[in-house]
Formats: sequence, C-alpha cells, structure tokens
Amino acid sequence: MNINIEEVKEIVLEAAKLFQNREAVTHTREKGIADYVTEVDISVQQFICERLADKYPEIQFLGEEKDNSEIDKHGLVWVLDPVDGTTNLIHDYHASVISLGLIDNVDMVMGIVYNPYLKEMFWAEKGKGAYLNGKRIYVSEAATMEQSLISIGTSPYHKEMAEENFKVFRHIFQDAQDIRRSGSAALDLAYVASGRIEGYFEKSLKIWDYAAGMVLVREAGGKVTDYQGVDSGVDNMADIVAGNKAVADILVKEYL
Repeated sequence: MNINIEEVKEIVLEAAKLFQNREAVTHTREKGIADYVTEVDISVQQFICERLADKYPEIQFLGEEKDNSEIDKHGLVWVLDPVDGTTNLIHDYHASVISLGLIDNVDMVMGIVYNPYLKEMFWAEKGKGAYLNGKRIYVSEAATMEQSLISIGTSPYHKEMAEENFKVFRHIFQDAQDIRRSGSAALDLAYVASGRIEGYFEKSLKIWDYAAGMVLVREAGGKVTDYQGVDSGVDNMADIVAGNKAVADILVKEYL
C-alpha cells in the first residue's frame, strides 16, 4: 500500500495544536498507579484516528485510549500514543510528544515522533533512513559507557520494580558520563536516533510507547532489543533496550 508520510506528518502537526489547551489538561482521570489520561489525550487520539480513517480506511487503528482487542497485527495497523508523557503534560513540563507508528505484517515500517514544544518532527520509514525536520540523523558513535549519556525509564506504573530498577540505575550512573530521565519513552528513543543520548532502557513498555521510536532508532543505525538482546517485535508489552550498537550491547551484557 502506498502511504504518503508527508500527509501523515501534516495530520500529526494539526493534532499537536491541541496540546495548547491547558483547560483540557485540567480534566484528568487516573487509570492506574501514576497512569493518567487528560482530555488532550482523548481529543488528540480522536482527531488523528478520524483523519487517518478518512485517508486510509482499510488500515486498523491501535490507540492507547481505546480497547484494541480486535487488532490483527498481521495486517496494516496504525499505533498511536496521543500524548507520550501525560504526567509531563499535566505539569506543563514540555517533554510530551505524539508518537505514531505503522505495523505491516508484524513488522514496524514507519515511525513519527513530534515534540510540539521544540517543534521537532522525527520520522523514519523502513529502508529509507531517519530524519529530524528534514535532516538525516544517525545514532551516536560513542563506544564506551564513559563516553555515554544514558536515559533511564523508571516504569512508574510498576512501583514494585523500584528496588531492582534503582540498583541498575546506580550502577550505570557510576560508569556512564551521566543519566537522564525525560518521562517519555518515545522522546528518549528519538533522542537515541538523533545521537543526543547513547542509550535508553525501560521495563514493561506498551507497544504505543516504543513502536514509532523503534523505527527511528533502527533507521538511524542503532538497535532495539529486549533485556536479553533479542530484537524487539510488536508485542503489546515489552522490556526495551535501545542505543547505538556498541552501547546497546554493553547495556544488555553488563547491566541488565
């Protein structure tokens, strides 16, 4: 199927205007521990879903704020996180993004991550490279932890993992240049793809958290695996390690 990525990017750009509605942000519901949804999440998803359905009615739609039990990943499937970094949005922290990916027969083939605060559009198509605002991007060339800035994910919906996770964070902090935590998996993956950070890892991510970013990283020359080093697929939930090939391998073999 011929999909015009420029057309899809325009839909994402239009939807991002909804992030400016701070009144809608105040209407918040708690879905679980540290897991929130605002009216912005709902309105962004509805807008993108409707626009994509108009353009590509035959493609399935998997979104964070809906029941996805009918989805067949052996076909074509949009995968949307309307606001990756909802807690950041609630606090006006300016580190929230729209993340839109495309599955084709259980393979991620397209990814778009848009940060409306910095007006940065990351995108990639399988076999065509990764880009930021029209410029080709690549993962970092760092080869050691001493050269690396590593982004961590705290799995905030799973506080029971804190003790185990923070032992790993401390070990990495001692060996790397430093660590970061953005609060958005999609943004972290985009930053790996653009070489701003060397690696990122987090347990128990949902598919909409990592789908688009996975395409970005791979097309930028990096790798995305699970904690055992096996290439990640399109599971509904996964432990994710991303980085340039050297750093991703070090993370898996020495820390995770």
